[in-house]
Amino acid sequence: MIDLQKLVRTNIRELISCAETKAEENVRDSQHIMLDANENPYNKPFNRYPSDNQTEIKEELAKLKGVTPKDIFLSNGSTEAIDMCYRIFCQPKVDNVVAIEPTCELYKRYAILNDIVYRSVLLDDSFQLNATALLNVCDKHTKLIWLCSPNSPSGNVLNVEEVEKVLKGFDGIVVIDEAYSDFSRLQTFRERLSEFPNMIVLNTFSKAWASAAIRLGVVYAQEAIINVFNKVSGLYHINQLTQEQAIDVLKHRYDIEDWIKILLLERKRMISAFASLACCEKVYPSNANFFLAQMKDAQSVYDYLCEKGINVWNCSNVSLCDNCLRITIGSKAENAEILGILRYYKPTT
Repeated sequence: MIDLQKLVRTNIRELISCAETKAEENVRDSQHIMLDANENPYNKPFNRYPSDNQTEIKEELAKLKGVTPKDIFLSNGSTEAIDMCYRIFCQPKVDNVVAIEPTCELYKRYAILNDIVYRSVLLDDSFQLNATALLNVCDKHTKLIWLCSPNSPSGNVLNVEEVEKVLKGFDGIVVIDEAYSDFSRLQTFRERLSEFPNMIVLNTFSKAWASAAIRLGVVYAQEAIINVFNKVSGLYHINQLTQEQAIDVLKHRYDIEDWIKILLLERKRMISAFASLACCEKVYPSNANFFLAQMKDAQSVYDYLCEKGINVWNCSNVSLCDNCLRITIGSKAENAEILGILRYYKPTT
C-alpha cells in the first residue's frame, strides 16, 4: 500500500482537511427550491450550476469500462488532469518527475508551468521502455512517472512487463496515459486498478469517442486517489453542456464501436499504402489512430501537403523521429485524397 499522506503536497493536505465535504454540496441534487448559490431563477435550464458529481456519466462509464463509479474522476480534457497531478503531488522547486522520451509534450509543458523539474529517459530504437533505466533516474524527490501507451508520436503499446516493473519498483505515482487504448484491442492497465494502488490511468472522450470539442477527460484510479482529485477540483468544474453531450455519446456506444472498426481497417490500409510510396522509407507499426512514417525528406513532403491543404505533424525535431511525419487516420475519402496526392509528389532538387 502507498502512503498518500506522504505523496500529497503539504498545502493540499491542509486544503483537504478543512474543505467542506462533497456530500454537503451534493444535497442540491435532491432539492426542488435552491436559494443557496445566488443563481438567477430565470433562463432555465442554464441558470443553475451543473451537477457537481456527474453521477450519470460515471455510472455509464463504470459499466462500460469495468470499474466502479468511485474509481472515476472527470476533468476538463486530459490537460486538466495532467495539471492536477502536478498540483496535488509535486512541490514546486523541490520535486521532480520522470518520463519516457519521445512522448506527449503536455507532460513537460505542465511541469514547466508548475515549476517542477522534468527528467526524460530515451526509449530504444523500437520506441520501447527499459524499466531499470527509468527507475535509475528517480530519486527521493521524484513524485510522478509519466508513461503513455499507446505512445505518441510512435503509436506503439509499451511492453507490459516493463510497465509492471515500474509500477512495482516505484514508491510514487505512476501515471499511464491510455488516450489511444481503444484502438489497440489489448488489455489496458485501467482494467487492473485493483493491483496497483499507486497507478493513475488517463483517458479521454477526444479520440475513439470522437468528442474532442466537449473537452472531457477521465481519470481512473483507486478510490483513495480519486477522493483527493474530487476534493481539489473546483466547484461545478464540468459544465452542463459537456455533461449532456457525454451522456448522449455514451448512449450511442455501438456507433463508436463501428467507427473504431472502420478506423482500424483504414489504419491497416494506410500503413500498407504509405509503405509503398516512393517518398517513404519506413512505416512504424501502430496501435493508435495514427501512424509514424519516416520519409526521405519529411520537410519537403510536409510543405507539399500543406500546399495541397493537408495538415499532418512534422515531428522531425522530436527524439528518435528524424525525418518522420505523424499522420492521423481520417475518413476513407480523406485517406484516399492524401494517398492520391502523395503518388504525384516529386522531390525538390
